[in-house]
Amino acid sequence: MAQLHKKFNDAQVKELLARYLKGEIPRRYIQEMLDIRERRFFALLKRYRANPAVFSIQYRREKRTRRIPEPAEKAILKELAIDKRIIEDKANPVRRYNYSFIQDRLAETYGQAVSLPTIISRAKKHGFYLKRPERSAHTREVLTHYAGELVQHDSSLHLWSPAAGEKWYLITSLDDYSRFILYAELLRRESSWAHIQALQAVFLKYGMPFSYYVDSHSIFRFVQGRDSIWREHRKLTDDIDPQWKQVLKDCGVKVIYALSPQAKGKIERPYQWLQDRLVRTCVRNNVADIATARTFLDREIQRYNYRQVHSTTLEVPYSRLQKALREKKSLFRQFRVPPPFQSVKDIFCLRLERTADAYCRVSINNQFRSVNYANPGDVLSLRFHPMTAGATEVRFWRGQRLLDAQRLKTSDLAGMQF
Repeated sequence: MAQLHKKFNDAQVKELLARYLKGEIPRRYIQEMLDIRERRFFALLKRYRANPAVFSIQYRREKRTRRIPEPAEKAILKELAIDKRIIEDKANPVRRYNYSFIQDRLAETYGQAVSLPTIISRAKKHGFYLKRPERSAHTREVLTHYAGELVQHDSSLHLWSPAAGEKWYLITSLDDYSRFILYAELLRRESSWAHIQALQAVFLKYGMPFSYYVDSHSIFRFVQGRDSIWREHRKLTDDIDPQWKQVLKDCGVKVIYALSPQAKGKIERPYQWLQDRLVRTCVRNNVADIATARTFLDREIQRYNYRQVHSTTLEVPYSRLQKALREKKSLFRQFRVPPPFQSVKDIFCLRLERTADAYCRVSINNQFRSVNYANPGDVLSLRFHPMTAGATEVRFWRGQRLLDAQRLKTSDLAGMQF
């Protein structure tokens, strides 16, 4: 049904109403001609009777300007100004405004619910806007069909909190299918043991996945360069398994290596998301120590996993993961210590081989240790599991038999190369 003012002009409607009042035309015929209901007819008639000279069916829409509260206006400009200072500081890894972060910040800190278009309009009006650089089109899709089919694992070194004045490593594991972040930790120093601890946390909580996807970092892979006239290589790429890879081999988990940085895009996007929000949060809270930064990291991980709708899957990562588990679309396997090993300390550990001397001793960091039940000449596998309170448990294996377990000061192992 077309609008009345688009079908008739004022004079035509006034004439019909005037003739109705004179009794020349019945009401029902006028309603049919104007295509209106009884209620609308009498509303028009009432207006006509009140003042026939100014009666009109034409109208103009009034543009309403909805103003947000003054505290919200001030909070938006304050947060945008903070973002501008972060972006202008070249030491920070943030290069763009994040209006979604500011929207969350307004709701959580100021108790102000403001729409994203409103924040963007204020940013453009007051000069807090950077044009997005043109990028080549990139089709994002989920290539795996099961949870646990592929776990993306990586680390990133950034100045996560400018007030701290030092860069920290962020180690993260991500389930490719659900985009659920299985593990995230900030560390001052990256090491094989740190990545082994990440494996232990994932395996014990979620189970063992089918495969891990990593880059060719020396912690994950031994890569030999080309021969030169000065040196002859005796080991080729993958001839040696690093400590981290040995753990996965014991658990029967496959390792896949990315051949380029672009191939690691799925784990880089969550890094970028975390980096963007974590840096802004740490700046606003003047975080100067890694312990406080970890609490804010945990908060952002909770948001990402349990509240954020992923742009590729269009689902919340936790919901997508739980749905896959309910529908039996999961390749996660319950972790069990593979025989003949007896403890998780035999799996999530650092390993060395030593040969027992004539006195049934082995050398550990230039210190000799006697090993119970060892024989002279035995080739022993030493498995080091760092513990709390500055102690490390060393478990001595000969073949499939555990011979001895000893505790050493972790400080006595300083400088050892595993």
